[in-house]
Amino acid sequence: MLLHMSNRAGKSQSTPLHSVSVAGVVVRDDGRVLAIRRADNGTWEPPGGVLELDEPIEDGVRREVYEETGIKVGVERLTGVYKNVSRGIVALVFRCRPESGAERLSDESVEVDWLTPAGVSDRMAEVYAVRVLDALRGDTAPSVRTHDGRQLL
Repeated sequence: MLLHMSNRAGKSQSTPLHSVSVAGVVVRDDGRVLAIRRADNGTWEPPGGVLELDEPIEDGVRREVYEETGIKVGVERLTGVYKNVSRGIVALVFRCRPESGAERLSDESVEVDWLTPAGVSDRMAEVYAVRVLDALRGDTAPSVRTHDGRQLL
């Protein structure tokens, strides 16, 4: 459900607000990437979730990755901004490095694995694979992309 806010004082018309999510593309020294298979829908994705209202963005990335995988990370850089136009979600994706911890399952993840870039393309839907592949690029400019929840637009 989208939240609404007034466009102008005194007007009854409202504009939907977006939800903001964060995700961490955690890359090991050998180039493998941390991924989860979600408990709710069975899809493979980089770990992440909704940013809490009072939470600094990078803290949200660290929290979400740890909650879903058991891995503590250092956040390196923003690698992409992705808008799901059908659900009103803006995802901020960050490249991260693993610092400590061990892989474990959670209420949100039924599998945790370290995937090769080819494995990312094989297991993840296009809208999630592109987030990981964008984070693996050598340049430092973040990608900005729009999708409908299934494919890029």
